[in-house]
Amino acid sequence: MQPDHLTINRDVWNADAANWVAFAQNRWRLDPPEWGNWGNTEESLNLLPTDMAGMNAIELGCGTGYVSYWMHRRGAHVTGVDISAEQLSTARGLAAAHGADIRLIEGNAEATGLPDAVFDFAISEYGASIWCPADKWLPEAWRLLRPGGRLVFLGNHPLSLLCSPLDGAPANLTLHRPYRNMWGADWTQVAFEPTGVCFNLTIAAWWTLFAEIGFDVTNYQELYAPEGAKGTRAAVPADWASSYPVEQVWHLMKPE
Repeated sequence: MQPDHLTINRDVWNADAANWVAFAQNRWRLDPPEWGNWGNTEESLNLLPTDMAGMNAIELGCGTGYVSYWMHRRGAHVTGVDISAEQLSTARGLAAAHGADIRLIEGNAEATGLPDAVFDFAISEYGASIWCPADKWLPEAWRLLRPGGRLVFLGNHPLSLLCSPLDGAPANLTLHRPYRNMWGADWTQVAFEPTGVCFNLTIAAWWTLFAEIGFDVTNYQELYAPEGAKGTRAAVPADWASSYPVEQVWHLMKPE
């Protein structure tokens, strides 16, 4: 039985929000954007439309709102949704400081309560993409998108989870959990840097779920640490992330 991820993850991020303020300030200043834990460039990934003028865009699990701001800078009308009031407080403060008119809503990305088919573009970078079960938040993203709308999301690669020790220690070259029937991991009680409950699927299960919902897959990217990367980020050492995919990006479209 999976734990109560909504309450757990909300409380984790409310308690930890102050530790992410400096990171958020730096991310709001980034131009052009950099993605994920290892700072892969927008130029190399193309996660955002270059010109978003007039587009309605939504970030699901927006946290401190920097991706929402990147879309705002490109001309979009942006809505950000997050379950953590404290993370949204940081986002609102930064939006005010940058003069950004972004609608920020405290709520559950699995059930936003927003109207059907009103967004042209949706995105999640380490938001709903990892903190919500895929079979909960992806149907909601589908509902929110107009026909022809696009969804892009970035999160942990399944291999990085398989190679992560059960006690939360940094990833290594051993498989620590089964791939079959993968659902994610509960990090609340681990010895090293406990956090919340995250979700993931096997590659085949992702494809099956997209087909069941109705999404077309337009691109899939496996991300590595850039050349020359050092240190450990999010419990993954640079030498591991340089040789094996640490993150994945799915590009989806709701058919016309």
